[in-house]
Amino acid sequence: MSERPSWDDYFMKIAADVSSRATCIRRKVGAVIVKDKRILATGYNGVPTGITHCTPETCLRSIHNVPSGERHELCRGLHAEQNAIIQSAYHGVSIRDAVIYITHQPCSICTKMLINSGIKTFIFKHAYNDALAQEMIREAGIQMIEYTGVS
Repeated sequence: MSERPSWDDYFMKIAADVSSRATCIRRKVGAVIVKDKRILATGYNGVPTGITHCTPETCLRSIHNVPSGERHELCRGLHAEQNAIIQSAYHGVSIRDAVIYITHQPCSICTKMLINSGIKTFIFKHAYNDALAQEMIREAGIQMIEYTGVS
């Protein structure tokens, strides 16, 4: 008999599936906000509703060779975590004290938003080198878990 996947495996697989909807040409990221083993919201990275998706010819970050983690204001898209928070607000769903499963560790901008949204645990699969985000996570007492499972 095969062992049943853990809840972390299950929700991280869903985050990976959600990332397949991403419209960003540089990185596909998915996020799932969960409370009491129930999915409250999902998000993936991409442009706002009604805005034309980026292409190699229109992505300012690619055109100007902007390194990962820098000059976020040049991007037309929203991050997966931002879209998950927005989806929660749009539908009137409280995410206070929830857990977020993310395919990639959050940047400093998303970290600030997640802290203020009341999410207390971040579970991510791929590390992202952002010293400011890591400092804020420590100071805010957020539980940060690097997922090493099978998804």
